[in-house]
Amino acid sequence: MPNTQDQGVNALNRDFSQFDQVNKPQSYRLSEAAEGEAFDEDFVIRTCDLSDFFNGGDAGKQRFAQSLGEAMEEIGFAILVGHGVPQSLYTQAEQACARFFETIPMAERLPYLAKRHGSVNQGYFPIKETTIIHPDLVEGWVFCRRAFDLERKPDFDVGAFWPRPEYEPIFRALVQAQEPLIAPIMQSILRYLGCDPHLYDKRLTATNFGFRLNYYPRPDPSAALPLGGRMLGHEDVDLFTLLPAPAVEGLQVLNRRNMKWIRLKAPPGSIILNTGDYMQRISNDRLPSTTHRVSQPRDPSARLQPRISLPMAIYVWEDEILEVLPGLGEPKYPPVSALAFHTHTTAKYYGPDYAVSG
Repeated sequence: MPNTQDQGVNALNRDFSQFDQVNKPQSYRLSEAAEGEAFDEDFVIRTCDLSDFFNGGDAGKQRFAQSLGEAMEEIGFAILVGHGVPQSLYTQAEQACARFFETIPMAERLPYLAKRHGSVNQGYFPIKETTIIHPDLVEGWVFCRRAFDLERKPDFDVGAFWPRPEYEPIFRALVQAQEPLIAPIMQSILRYLGCDPHLYDKRLTATNFGFRLNYYPRPDPSAALPLGGRMLGHEDVDLFTLLPAPAVEGLQVLNRRNMKWIRLKAPPGSIILNTGDYMQRISNDRLPSTTHRVSQPRDPSARLQPRISLPMAIYVWEDEILEVLPGLGEPKYPPVSALAFHTHTTAKYYGPDYAVSG
């Protein structure tokens, strides 16, 4: 197994397969190769209209569930429109993310270096330190539910999570706008799978999430492009992820049917949705946790811009049990706590000692 990030640039995902908690037969390089990559220029990621769910009555809910479920089963990705989140919130959050990373000095960030809380590694990840297996060209900061004053508690300690407290309400506004989408999405997926649509309502009420600020800085224009794109190929460890469409190109999705990469460009204001390992586990492999990565833009001028993305990963709390949903055939996986499942999977990124039994 590679034990340095330099080796990780040339590594395959199969080098770390012992950490996977769901079946992932695909084989791919963690990094984008300098040449010889195969791209699928014909596949179109499906667009699903959430206004069907909100405004279309029972027929609309069924129509949205069918459209979303087919997209998730086919590729594990969809583009959501009609979700009701104002474009102004995305614009405000992207501008705040740029200020956050461009103005807060390193000395103020270091006290917040990422640590595990429950299942999730939360806090600041310096550039090239998102994982121990690959030098991702991104700075990240993960804020989970406890980092937001969502319940308006008088003893909320904003300074425990935020180096500059004025940023918390800016990003809280986006989290609060997207949180009402969690139940409709999960209900629709369950409906598509033939399950009780409300099976997860209680588990996903005030559930945990990982809201991540990703800042890909401007490269030095005089330097050669580094190997390996901007973020390694990976699968998310969650039920699903909500990603406001980034302005700068780079997101690529692996089509497992032909092992070619799809360049995903979603329209401004839309949300990119993808399923993760939790979902593959409980759907008995029916809904895949699809591989994706972030590459350098093809347009040289776009390479000189910082890239910002604001994914919100939806989890269940660590004491919940992940088990195969009813009616999906003989379970391929035994029940497991979210804590054990999550930490054993992400030990590939943080080291074997990160795994917790429970």
